[in-house]
Amino acid sequence: MILQKKDQDIVNAVEFLNITKKRLQDMRKNEWESLLDDVSSFCDVHDILIPNLDESYFPGKSKCKSSGVSYAHHLCVEVFFVVIDVQLQELNDRFDVVSSDLLLGMGSLNPVNSFSNFDKCKIMTLAKCYPSEFDHGKIRDLSYQLDTFIIHMRRIRDLAKALVEANLVETYSLVYLLVKLTLILPVATATVERAFSSMKHIKNEVQNSIGNQYLNDCLVCYIECDL
Repeated sequence: MILQKKDQDIVNAVEFLNITKKRLQDMRKNEWESLLDDVSSFCDVHDILIPNLDESYFPGKSKCKSSGVSYAHHLCVEVFFVVIDVQLQELNDRFDVVSSDLLLGMGSLNPVNSFSNFDKCKIMTLAKCYPSEFDHGKIRDLSYQLDTFIIHMRRIRDLAKALVEANLVETYSLVYLLVKLTLILPVATATVERAFSSMKHIKNEVQNSIGNQYLNDCLVCYIECDL
């Protein structure tokens, strides 16, 4: 997955994600006929029998009860469209608006290439994802800090280290807080994913013989162990 590559620029990764979603939507809308032609050509070359697409489609092995739709409708609507819709839904669930805002905000704080991806609006949106840390007043103050911060830090590569060594943590306290939150986020996400992966080892037939509270205690202990 492109978002899991260590050397992948987050902003570009999100752009690739949007391109992939648009590509799937275009396929759904415009490319069924070309796909059908390619499959038909392949079947002709390899002597594979092609059903008459205008005939009624019979689900399963039974030939007694028609589904009321043609083979063409079944393959297009009930197979091709469904597969693409499942893929799009998976991407939308995995990378919803909040997730994309988080990723783009993190990418905007990346000091690589003199903050080439710096985008104040995206950083402000990122801060709003942490309402307990950034109330209305702090959001306003962060906006002011960012205006001078980017001018001050353009030539510094190691952002967090530079803020500490140059004693700028207090000057840009809200920016530093946001940097810490974005550095913690990938670790927290990985921990959650590891936890869900670990649950399958616990939630088996034993679950039926023990109480929910005891099960939760087992999960906490197990997830925190080295697997």
